[in-house]
Amino acid sequence: LDEVAASLDARMPKVDVIDRDEELVVHAEVPGVEKGDLDVSVSDRAVTIKGETKREEKEEKGEYYRSEISRGSFSRTVSLPAGVDIENVKAVFKDGVLELTLPKIEKAKRRKITID
Repeated sequence: LDEVAASLDARMPKVDVIDRDEELVVHAEVPGVEKGDLDVSVSDRAVTIKGETKREEKEEKGEYYRSEISRGSFSRTVSLPAGVDIENVKAVFKDGVLELTLPKIEKAKRRKITID
């Protein structure tokens, strides 16, 4: 059972959410996933990242033959700390890292308050 849990955990993307003044930035590590196997959806308060991993190993030595194919899918939903403008989200996928830039809606932007 621990192997199954570890296998599922290894497929789940590790996520960073960065809260900037005007936008939120989400970085998700999705190694072994092709861009075409990713499905990203955004609501005003959450991001859902779905994908499928495929890894294949083969080894042949004399009479010995081994083949291990690892496939699996994942789905991860991350709550956002502020409302975002879902019409203007930008997504970039490079070297196994998905980066989403989510502009905050006007009322959700941070504002510095002066204390009297």
